[in-house]
Amino acid sequence: MLRSRTTTSNSNRSFSSKNNGKTKVSKSNSSFSKDGGGGNGGVSKKRHEHRSRRLAAVEMAVKSDDVASVSSGGPPTSAIVTLVVGAEQRLFAAHEAVLCSSPYFLSLLQGAYPPQQATKRVSLPDEQPDIFSSVLEFLYKGDYFPRLKHNKRRNSWELECASDEERTSVESTVYHRGVDGELLKDTVIYCAAVRYGLEELKRLALRKQGLQSGIQCSTILASARYAYANTPDNDSKLRAHYLALIIRSRATFKRSGTMQLEMYNGGTQLFFDLFVAMSNHIDDVSSA
Repeated sequence: MLRSRTTTSNSNRSFSSKNNGKTKVSKSNSSFSKDGGGGNGGVSKKRHEHRSRRLAAVEMAVKSDDVASVSSGGPPTSAIVTLVVGAEQRLFAAHEAVLCSSPYFLSLLQGAYPPQQATKRVSLPDEQPDIFSSVLEFLYKGDYFPRLKHNKRRNSWELECASDEERTSVESTVYHRGVDGELLKDTVIYCAAVRYGLEELKRLALRKQGLQSGIQCSTILASARYAYANTPDNDSKLRAHYLALIIRSRATFKRSGTMQLEMYNGGTQLFFDLFVAMSNHIDDVSSA
C-alpha cells in the first residue's frame, strides 16, 4: 500500500539497487570541494569574479553573430529578443528562432507579439541570471559550461575544466536568491529545463549532476528539496537521483546534523519517498 502513495516509488526500487550516477558526498561539512579547500560562508570574491567573467562571456557570445554552432548550420537571421532576467534586471539578447526551440518561449513570443513586430522584450523576474546564461548557452551550442567531454583513454565521460586550478566544485553550486543558499547548479538548470520544455537539457543536466563530487550533505538536501518543489510529480528522474544518492551515502547522512534537523522538521514528500526507497532497498538486499 505504501508504494501506491508516491509517484516515484516505481523508480525507487531500480535506483536504490543500481548506481547510475557518480555523485559523491563530502564527509566534511567544511568544504564543497574534493580537496576541502573552502568554507561554506557564501560565494568567495574569487569565485564571484570567476562567475561574473563567465556570465559576461556568455552574454557577449549571445549578443554577437558568432553562432556558427547553432543546429541550423549557420548564424540565425531572426529578430533579436531582449530578455530582462532576475531581480537585478540583467539584460540578455537572443535570436527569436533560437529561443523558440523552447515551447515556453515559442508560446510566449507568438502569443504576445504580432509577427511583424521587430522589437520584442521578455521579462523573467524569477529566473537566476547565471542559470539563464547556461540555458542560452545550451540553446546556441548544445551544452553549457563546464562542458561534457569524452575521455578516450578511460572511455568515460567527464566535465571539462578550464585549468587544473579550477578542478574543484567551484562551478558545481550556485547561490540561489529564492532559498538564500547554495544549490547544485545542475539541479537548478534541470528545473529551468522543466519550465522551458527542454527535454535534452534535462537529460544533460541530470547526466552532469552524476559526475559531481565532494558536495556537502546540507547542499544535497537543500537541492533535493528544491528539486521536489520545482518538478511535477510525474517527472521522477531527478527526484529518484537524490533518493538513490542519499541511500548510497547513508553512512554519511546518518551522521549529518543537517539530516537530523530536516527529518525533525519533516513535512516534505522527499522524506516519505526516501522511506519507501529505503524499504525497497532493504527488501532487495534481503531477497538477494
